[in-house]
Amino acid sequence: MTDSATPSTTETHPPLIGMAFSELQALCEQAGVKPAHAETLRAHIFRHANQHVSDIADLPQHFYAFLEAHSSRLEPELRAKQQSEDGTCKLLLGMADGREVESVLIPGKGRLTQCISTQVGCAVGCTFCLTATGGLTRNLSAAEMVSQIFAAQLHAGERPRNLVLMGMGEPMHNYDAVAHFIRLATDPKGMAFSPRRITVSTAGHVPGIARMIEDDLPCNLALSLNASNDETRSRIMPINRRWPIAEVLDWTARFAAGRKKRILIEYVLLAGINDSDADAERLVELLRDLPCTINLLPFNAFAASPYTRPDEERVYAFRDILARADRVVVVRESRGRDISAACGQLRTEVRAARQGLHQPA
Repeated sequence: MTDSATPSTTETHPPLIGMAFSELQALCEQAGVKPAHAETLRAHIFRHANQHVSDIADLPQHFYAFLEAHSSRLEPELRAKQQSEDGTCKLLLGMADGREVESVLIPGKGRLTQCISTQVGCAVGCTFCLTATGGLTRNLSAAEMVSQIFAAQLHAGERPRNLVLMGMGEPMHNYDAVAHFIRLATDPKGMAFSPRRITVSTAGHVPGIARMIEDDLPCNLALSLNASNDETRSRIMPINRRWPIAEVLDWTARFAAGRKKRILIEYVLLAGINDSDADAERLVELLRDLPCTINLLPFNAFAASPYTRPDEERVYAFRDILARADRVVVVRESRGRDISAACGQLRTEVRAARQGLHQPA
Protein backbone atom coordinates (compact mmCIF):
# COMPACT_ATOMS: atom_id res chain seq x y z
CA MET A 1 0.00 0.00 0.00
CA THR A 2 1.32 3.42 -0.97
CA ASP A 3 0.33 7.05 -0.96
CA SER A 4 -2.61 6.16 -3.23
CA ALA A 5 -4.81 5.49 -0.17
CA THR A 6 -6.29 8.96 -0.28
CA PRO A 7 -7.31 10.97 2.77
CA SER A 8 -10.83 12.16 3.42
CA THR A 9 -12.22 14.65 0.91
CA THR A 10 -15.38 15.53 2.85
CA GLU A 11 -14.09 19.03 3.60
CA THR A 12 -15.27 21.47 0.90
CA HIS A 13 -12.39 23.86 1.59
CA PRO A 14 -8.90 23.08 2.90
CA PRO A 15 -8.48 23.19 6.68
CA LEU A 16 -6.34 26.05 7.95
CA ILE A 17 -4.46 23.67 10.27
CA GLY A 18 -3.06 21.83 7.27
CA MET A 19 -1.67 24.93 5.56
CA ALA A 20 2.01 25.72 5.31
CA PHE A 21 3.03 29.35 5.77
CA SER A 22 3.32 29.75 1.99
CA GLU A 23 -0.32 28.68 1.66
CA LEU A 24 -1.41 31.19 4.30
CA GLN A 25 0.47 33.85 2.36
CA ALA A 26 -1.35 32.77 -0.80
CA LEU A 27 -4.69 33.20 1.01
CA CYS A 28 -3.69 36.74 1.93
CA GLU A 29 -2.73 37.48 -1.66
CA GLN A 30 -6.01 36.08 -2.99
CA ALA A 31 -7.95 38.17 -0.49
CA GLY A 32 -5.97 41.31 -1.35
CA VAL A 33 -4.69 41.88 2.20
CA LYS A 34 -1.21 42.56 3.50
CA PRO A 35 1.19 39.54 3.59
CA ALA A 36 1.86 40.34 7.24
CA HIS A 37 -1.56 38.95 8.10
CA ALA A 38 -0.21 35.48 7.25
CA GLU A 39 2.11 35.80 10.25
CA THR A 40 -0.89 36.65 12.44
CA LEU A 41 -2.82 33.65 11.13
CA ARG A 42 0.11 31.28 11.67
CA ALA A 43 0.63 32.37 15.27
CA HIS A 44 -3.08 32.28 16.09
CA ILE A 45 -3.71 28.86 14.52
CA PHE A 46 -0.56 26.94 15.36
CA ARG A 47 1.03 28.66 18.34
CA HIS A 48 -2.27 29.16 20.19
CA ALA A 49 -4.11 26.11 18.79
CA ASN A 50 -7.11 28.23 17.79
CA GLN A 51 -8.83 27.66 14.45
CA HIS A 52 -11.48 30.34 15.05
CA VAL A 53 -10.24 33.30 13.03
CA SER A 54 -13.11 35.39 14.39
CA ASP A 55 -11.11 35.50 17.64
CA ILE A 56 -8.28 37.39 15.94
CA ALA A 57 -8.42 41.13 16.46
CA ASP A 58 -7.58 43.74 13.83
CA LEU A 59 -7.87 41.73 10.63
CA PRO A 60 -9.47 43.57 7.69
CA GLN A 61 -13.20 43.04 7.92
CA HIS A 62 -13.56 41.48 4.48
CA PHE A 63 -10.73 39.02 5.28
CA TYR A 64 -12.88 37.32 7.93
CA ALA A 65 -15.56 36.64 5.34
CA PHE A 66 -12.95 35.51 2.81
CA LEU A 67 -11.46 32.99 5.24
CA GLU A 68 -14.89 31.63 6.10
CA ALA A 69 -15.60 31.15 2.39
CA HIS A 70 -12.21 29.69 1.37
CA SER A 71 -11.05 27.59 4.32
CA SER A 72 -12.48 25.31 6.99
CA ARG A 73 -11.96 24.15 10.54
CA LEU A 74 -11.11 20.55 11.35
CA GLU A 75 -12.26 19.61 14.83
CA PRO A 76 -12.52 15.85 15.41
CA GLU A 77 -15.35 14.60 17.58
CA LEU A 78 -14.31 12.94 20.82
CA ARG A 79 -15.98 9.53 20.56
CA ALA A 80 -14.39 7.95 23.65
CA LYS A 81 -11.81 8.76 26.29
CA GLN A 82 -10.07 6.47 28.74
CA GLN A 83 -7.83 7.50 31.63
CA SER A 84 -5.41 5.02 33.16
CA GLU A 85 -4.31 4.88 36.77
CA ASP A 86 -0.77 5.66 35.59
CA GLY A 87 -1.95 8.89 33.91
CA THR A 88 -2.04 7.58 30.35
CA CYS A 89 -4.99 9.05 28.43
CA LYS A 90 -6.40 7.49 25.28
CA LEU A 91 -8.64 9.40 22.88
CA LEU A 92 -10.83 7.97 20.13
CA LEU A 93 -11.40 10.73 17.59
CA GLY A 94 -14.00 10.83 14.82
CA MET A 95 -12.86 12.60 11.67
CA ALA A 96 -15.05 14.56 9.25
CA ASP A 97 -15.98 11.45 7.24
CA GLY A 98 -16.83 9.48 10.38
CA ARG A 99 -13.64 7.39 10.38
CA GLU A 100 -12.04 6.93 13.77
CA VAL A 101 -8.43 7.04 14.93
CA GLU A 102 -6.74 6.75 18.27
CA SER A 103 -4.24 9.07 19.91
CA VAL A 104 -2.54 8.42 23.23
CA LEU A 105 -1.07 10.84 25.78
CA ILE A 106 1.67 9.37 27.94
CA PRO A 107 2.89 11.37 30.94
CA GLY A 108 6.52 11.29 32.01
CA LYS A 109 8.79 13.15 34.35
CA GLY A 110 8.56 16.78 33.22
CA ARG A 111 7.11 15.89 29.83
CA LEU A 112 4.01 14.69 28.02
CA THR A 113 4.36 12.45 24.97
CA GLN A 114 1.62 12.11 22.37
CA CYS A 115 1.34 9.10 20.08
CA ILE A 116 -0.01 10.24 16.70
CA SER A 117 -1.85 8.06 14.16
CA THR A 118 -1.00 8.51 10.48
CA GLN A 119 -3.58 6.22 8.87
CA VAL A 120 -7.02 4.78 9.55
CA GLY A 121 -5.91 1.19 9.96
CA CYS A 122 -2.71 -0.29 8.52
CA ALA A 123 -1.70 -2.43 5.56
CA VAL A 124 1.62 -3.79 6.89
CA GLY A 125 0.07 -6.84 8.53
CA CYS A 126 2.29 -7.33 11.61
CA THR A 127 0.74 -10.37 13.29
CA PHE A 128 1.13 -9.02 16.84
CA CYS A 129 -0.66 -5.72 16.08
CA LEU A 130 -4.41 -5.30 16.64
CA THR A 131 -4.65 -2.38 14.18
CA ALA A 132 -3.36 -4.64 11.39
CA THR A 133 -6.25 -7.08 11.80
CA GLY A 134 -8.65 -4.59 10.25
CA GLY A 135 -6.50 -3.66 7.25
CA LEU A 136 -6.14 -0.16 5.83
CA THR A 137 -9.10 2.17 5.28
CA ARG A 138 -7.33 5.36 4.21
CA ASN A 139 -4.47 7.76 4.86
CA LEU A 140 -4.80 10.71 7.21
CA SER A 141 -4.05 14.20 5.96
CA ALA A 142 -1.43 16.40 7.62
CA ALA A 143 -4.32 18.51 8.95
CA GLU A 144 -5.86 15.43 10.59
CA MET A 145 -2.52 14.72 12.29
CA VAL A 146 -2.35 18.31 13.56
CA SER A 147 -5.95 17.98 14.75
CA GLN A 148 -4.88 15.16 17.08
CA ILE A 149 -2.53 17.57 18.87
CA PHE A 150 -5.26 20.20 19.13
CA ALA A 151 -7.70 17.56 20.42
CA ALA A 152 -5.18 16.54 23.10
CA GLN A 153 -4.87 20.12 24.25
CA LEU A 154 -8.65 20.52 24.31
CA HIS A 155 -9.57 17.26 26.03
CA ALA A 156 -6.51 16.71 28.23
CA GLY A 157 -5.74 20.34 28.96
CA GLU A 158 -2.05 20.06 28.22
CA ARG A 159 0.20 20.49 25.19
CA PRO A 160 2.51 17.55 24.50
CA ARG A 161 6.25 18.08 24.52
CA ASN A 162 7.17 15.00 22.50
CA LEU A 163 5.46 13.56 19.43
CA VAL A 164 5.86 9.95 18.34
CA LEU A 165 4.30 8.81 15.08
CA MET A 166 3.74 5.30 16.42
CA GLY A 167 -0.05 5.13 16.46
CA MET A 168 -2.31 3.55 13.89
CA GLY A 169 -0.70 3.11 10.46
CA GLU A 170 2.70 2.85 8.79
CA PRO A 171 3.95 6.45 8.40
CA MET A 172 6.03 5.62 5.32
CA HIS A 173 2.91 4.49 3.46
CA ASN A 174 1.64 8.06 3.88
CA TYR A 175 5.00 9.78 3.50
CA ASP A 176 3.98 13.05 1.81
CA ALA A 177 1.35 13.90 4.43
CA VAL A 178 3.67 12.81 7.27
CA ALA A 179 6.52 14.98 5.96
CA HIS A 180 4.15 17.96 5.62
CA PHE A 181 2.92 17.39 9.18
CA ILE A 182 6.47 17.28 10.54
CA ARG A 183 7.35 20.54 8.82
CA LEU A 184 4.22 22.15 10.25
CA ALA A 185 5.05 20.84 13.72
CA THR A 186 8.67 22.04 13.62
CA ASP A 187 7.98 25.49 12.13
CA PRO A 188 9.69 27.74 14.72
CA LYS A 189 7.01 30.42 14.28
CA GLY A 190 4.21 27.89 14.39
CA MET A 191 3.88 24.91 16.73
CA ALA A 192 7.65 25.07 17.27
CA PHE A 193 8.27 21.47 18.31
CA SER A 194 11.97 20.64 18.50
CA PRO A 195 12.99 18.13 15.78
CA ARG A 196 14.75 16.24 18.56
CA ARG A 197 11.36 15.62 20.15
CA ILE A 198 9.60 14.14 17.11
CA THR A 199 10.09 10.48 16.24
CA VAL A 200 8.76 8.64 13.19
CA SER A 201 8.44 4.88 13.57
CA THR A 202 8.54 2.43 10.68
CA ALA A 203 8.17 -1.32 10.35
CA GLY A 204 11.11 -1.20 7.94
CA HIS A 205 9.90 0.54 4.78
CA VAL A 206 13.22 1.15 3.01
CA PRO A 207 12.03 3.63 0.33
CA GLY A 208 10.49 5.75 3.07
CA ILE A 209 13.73 5.82 5.07
CA ALA A 210 15.58 6.76 1.88
CA ARG A 211 13.18 9.69 1.33
CA MET A 212 13.67 10.85 4.92
CA ILE A 213 17.41 10.98 4.26
CA GLU A 214 17.02 12.74 0.90
CA ASP A 215 14.60 15.31 2.36
CA ASP A 216 16.62 15.72 5.57
CA LEU A 217 13.33 15.42 7.42
CA PRO A 218 13.66 17.17 10.81
CA CYS A 219 12.88 14.27 13.15
CA ASN A 220 14.24 11.08 14.69
CA LEU A 221 13.79 7.56 13.38
CA ALA A 222 12.51 4.51 15.23
CA LEU A 223 12.75 1.07 13.65
CA SER A 224 10.29 -1.57 14.78
CA LEU A 225 12.63 -4.58 14.52
CA ASN A 226 11.08 -7.23 16.79
CA ALA A 227 13.23 -10.18 15.72
CA SER A 228 16.87 -11.18 15.54
CA ASN A 229 16.70 -13.24 12.34
CA ASP A 230 14.87 -13.07 9.03
CA GLU A 231 12.96 -16.30 9.51
CA THR A 232 11.21 -15.06 12.66
CA ARG A 233 10.78 -11.51 11.43
CA SER A 234 9.23 -12.60 8.14
CA ARG A 235 6.77 -14.75 10.08
CA ILE A 236 5.60 -11.97 12.41
CA MET A 237 6.23 -9.01 10.07
CA PRO A 238 5.49 -9.78 6.40
CA ILE A 239 7.25 -6.56 5.30
CA ASN A 240 10.54 -8.35 6.06
CA ARG A 241 10.04 -10.58 3.02
CA ARG A 242 10.53 -7.49 0.84
CA TRP A 243 13.12 -5.64 2.91
CA PRO A 244 15.02 -8.07 5.15
CA ILE A 245 16.89 -7.15 8.31
CA ALA A 246 20.31 -6.49 6.75
CA GLU A 247 18.88 -4.06 4.19
CA VAL A 248 16.70 -2.25 6.74
CA LEU A 249 19.57 -1.86 9.19
CA ASP A 250 21.85 -0.61 6.42
CA TRP A 251 19.42 2.21 5.58
CA THR A 252 18.82 2.92 9.25
CA ALA A 253 22.58 3.34 9.69
CA ARG A 254 22.61 5.74 6.72
CA PHE A 255 19.94 7.82 8.42
CA ALA A 256 22.01 7.90 11.61
CA ALA A 257 25.23 8.90 9.84
CA GLY A 258 26.29 12.39 10.84
CA ARG A 259 23.36 12.85 13.22
CA LYS A 260 23.81 13.50 16.92
CA LYS A 261 20.60 11.77 17.96
CA ARG A 262 20.59 8.02 18.45
CA ILE A 263 18.32 5.74 16.49
CA LEU A 264 15.56 4.02 18.46
CA ILE A 265 15.16 0.27 17.98
CA GLU A 266 11.79 -1.04 19.11
CA TYR A 267 11.61 -4.70 20.05
CA VAL A 268 8.29 -6.20 21.15
CA LEU A 269 8.97 -9.27 23.27
CA LEU A 270 6.69 -12.21 22.43
CA ALA A 271 6.87 -15.20 24.76
CA GLY A 272 8.59 -18.16 23.12
CA ILE A 273 8.90 -16.38 19.77
CA ASN A 274 11.71 -13.80 19.97
CA ASP A 275 12.68 -13.58 23.64
CA SER A 276 15.35 -16.26 24.10
CA ASP A 277 18.95 -15.73 25.19
CA ALA A 278 20.00 -16.66 21.66
CA ASP A 279 17.73 -13.90 20.28
CA ALA A 280 19.34 -11.37 22.61
CA GLU A 281 22.85 -12.45 21.61
CA ARG A 282 21.98 -12.22 17.91
CA LEU A 283 20.49 -8.78 18.50
CA VAL A 284 23.77 -7.63 20.06
CA GLU A 285 25.60 -8.66 16.91
CA LEU A 286 23.05 -7.11 14.56
CA LEU A 287 23.26 -3.73 16.27
CA ARG A 288 26.97 -3.77 17.12
CA ASP A 289 27.87 -0.89 14.79
CA LEU A 290 24.64 1.09 15.03
CA PRO A 291 24.43 3.95 17.57
CA CYS A 292 21.01 3.33 19.03
CA THR A 293 18.82 2.95 22.07
CA ILE A 294 16.94 -0.34 22.32
CA ASN A 295 13.41 -0.19 23.68
CA LEU A 296 12.17 -3.57 24.90
CA LEU A 297 8.39 -3.68 24.98
CA PRO A 298 6.80 -6.72 26.65
CA PHE A 299 3.82 -7.63 24.50
CA ASN A 300 0.54 -5.92 25.42
CA ALA A 301 -1.96 -8.69 24.86
CA PHE A 302 -5.36 -8.25 23.23
CA ALA A 303 -8.32 -10.58 22.70
CA ALA A 304 -7.76 -13.42 20.19
CA SER A 305 -4.04 -12.71 19.87
CA PRO A 306 -1.92 -15.84 19.31
CA TYR A 307 0.89 -14.32 21.41
CA THR A 308 1.49 -13.92 25.11
CA ARG A 309 3.60 -11.62 27.24
CA PRO A 310 6.89 -13.02 28.60
CA ASP A 311 7.19 -13.17 32.36
CA GLU A 312 9.24 -10.51 34.10
CA GLU A 313 12.20 -12.82 34.71
CA ARG A 314 12.54 -13.54 30.99
CA VAL A 315 12.20 -9.87 30.07
CA TYR A 316 15.00 -8.81 32.40
CA ALA A 317 17.23 -11.75 31.45
CA PHE A 318 16.94 -10.57 27.84
CA ARG A 319 17.70 -7.00 28.88
CA ASP A 320 20.74 -8.04 30.93
CA ILE A 321 22.38 -9.74 27.94
CA LEU A 322 22.10 -6.50 25.97
CA ALA A 323 23.30 -4.39 28.90
CA ARG A 324 26.36 -6.58 29.46
CA ALA A 325 27.28 -5.92 25.84
CA ASP A 326 27.25 -2.16 26.62
CA ARG A 327 24.09 -1.53 24.69
CA VAL A 328 21.77 1.28 25.81
CA VAL A 329 18.61 -0.66 26.61
CA VAL A 330 15.37 0.31 28.33
CA VAL A 331 12.43 -1.88 29.29
CA ARG A 332 9.33 0.11 28.41
CA GLU A 333 6.54 -1.21 30.55
CA SER A 334 3.22 -0.95 28.75
CA ARG A 335 1.40 2.18 29.82
CA GLY A 336 -2.31 2.18 30.40
CA ARG A 337 -2.60 -1.57 30.86
CA ASP A 338 -5.79 -1.06 32.88
CA ILE A 339 -7.47 0.57 29.86
CA SER A 340 -7.67 -0.35 26.16
CA ALA A 341 -3.96 0.31 25.74
CA ALA A 342 -2.99 -1.76 22.73
CA CYS A 343 -3.07 0.31 19.55
CA GLY A 344 -6.48 -0.15 17.92
CA GLN A 345 -8.05 -1.70 21.01
CA LEU A 346 -10.21 1.23 22.08
CA ARG A 347 -11.65 1.57 18.57
CA THR A 348 -12.33 -2.19 18.49
CA GLU A 349 -14.05 -2.16 21.88
CA VAL A 350 -16.19 0.87 21.04
CA ARG A 351 -17.30 -0.77 17.78
CA ALA A 352 -18.15 -3.97 19.63
CA ALA A 353 -20.19 -2.04 22.18
CA ARG A 354 -22.13 -0.31 19.41
CA GLN A 355 -22.96 -3.72 17.95
CA GLY A 356 -24.02 -5.05 21.34
CA LEU A 357 -21.07 -7.43 21.49
CA HIS A 358 -18.71 -8.14 24.39
CA GLN A 359 -15.06 -7.41 23.62
CA PRO A 360 -12.74 -8.48 26.46
CA ALA A 361 -9.97 -6.09 27.41
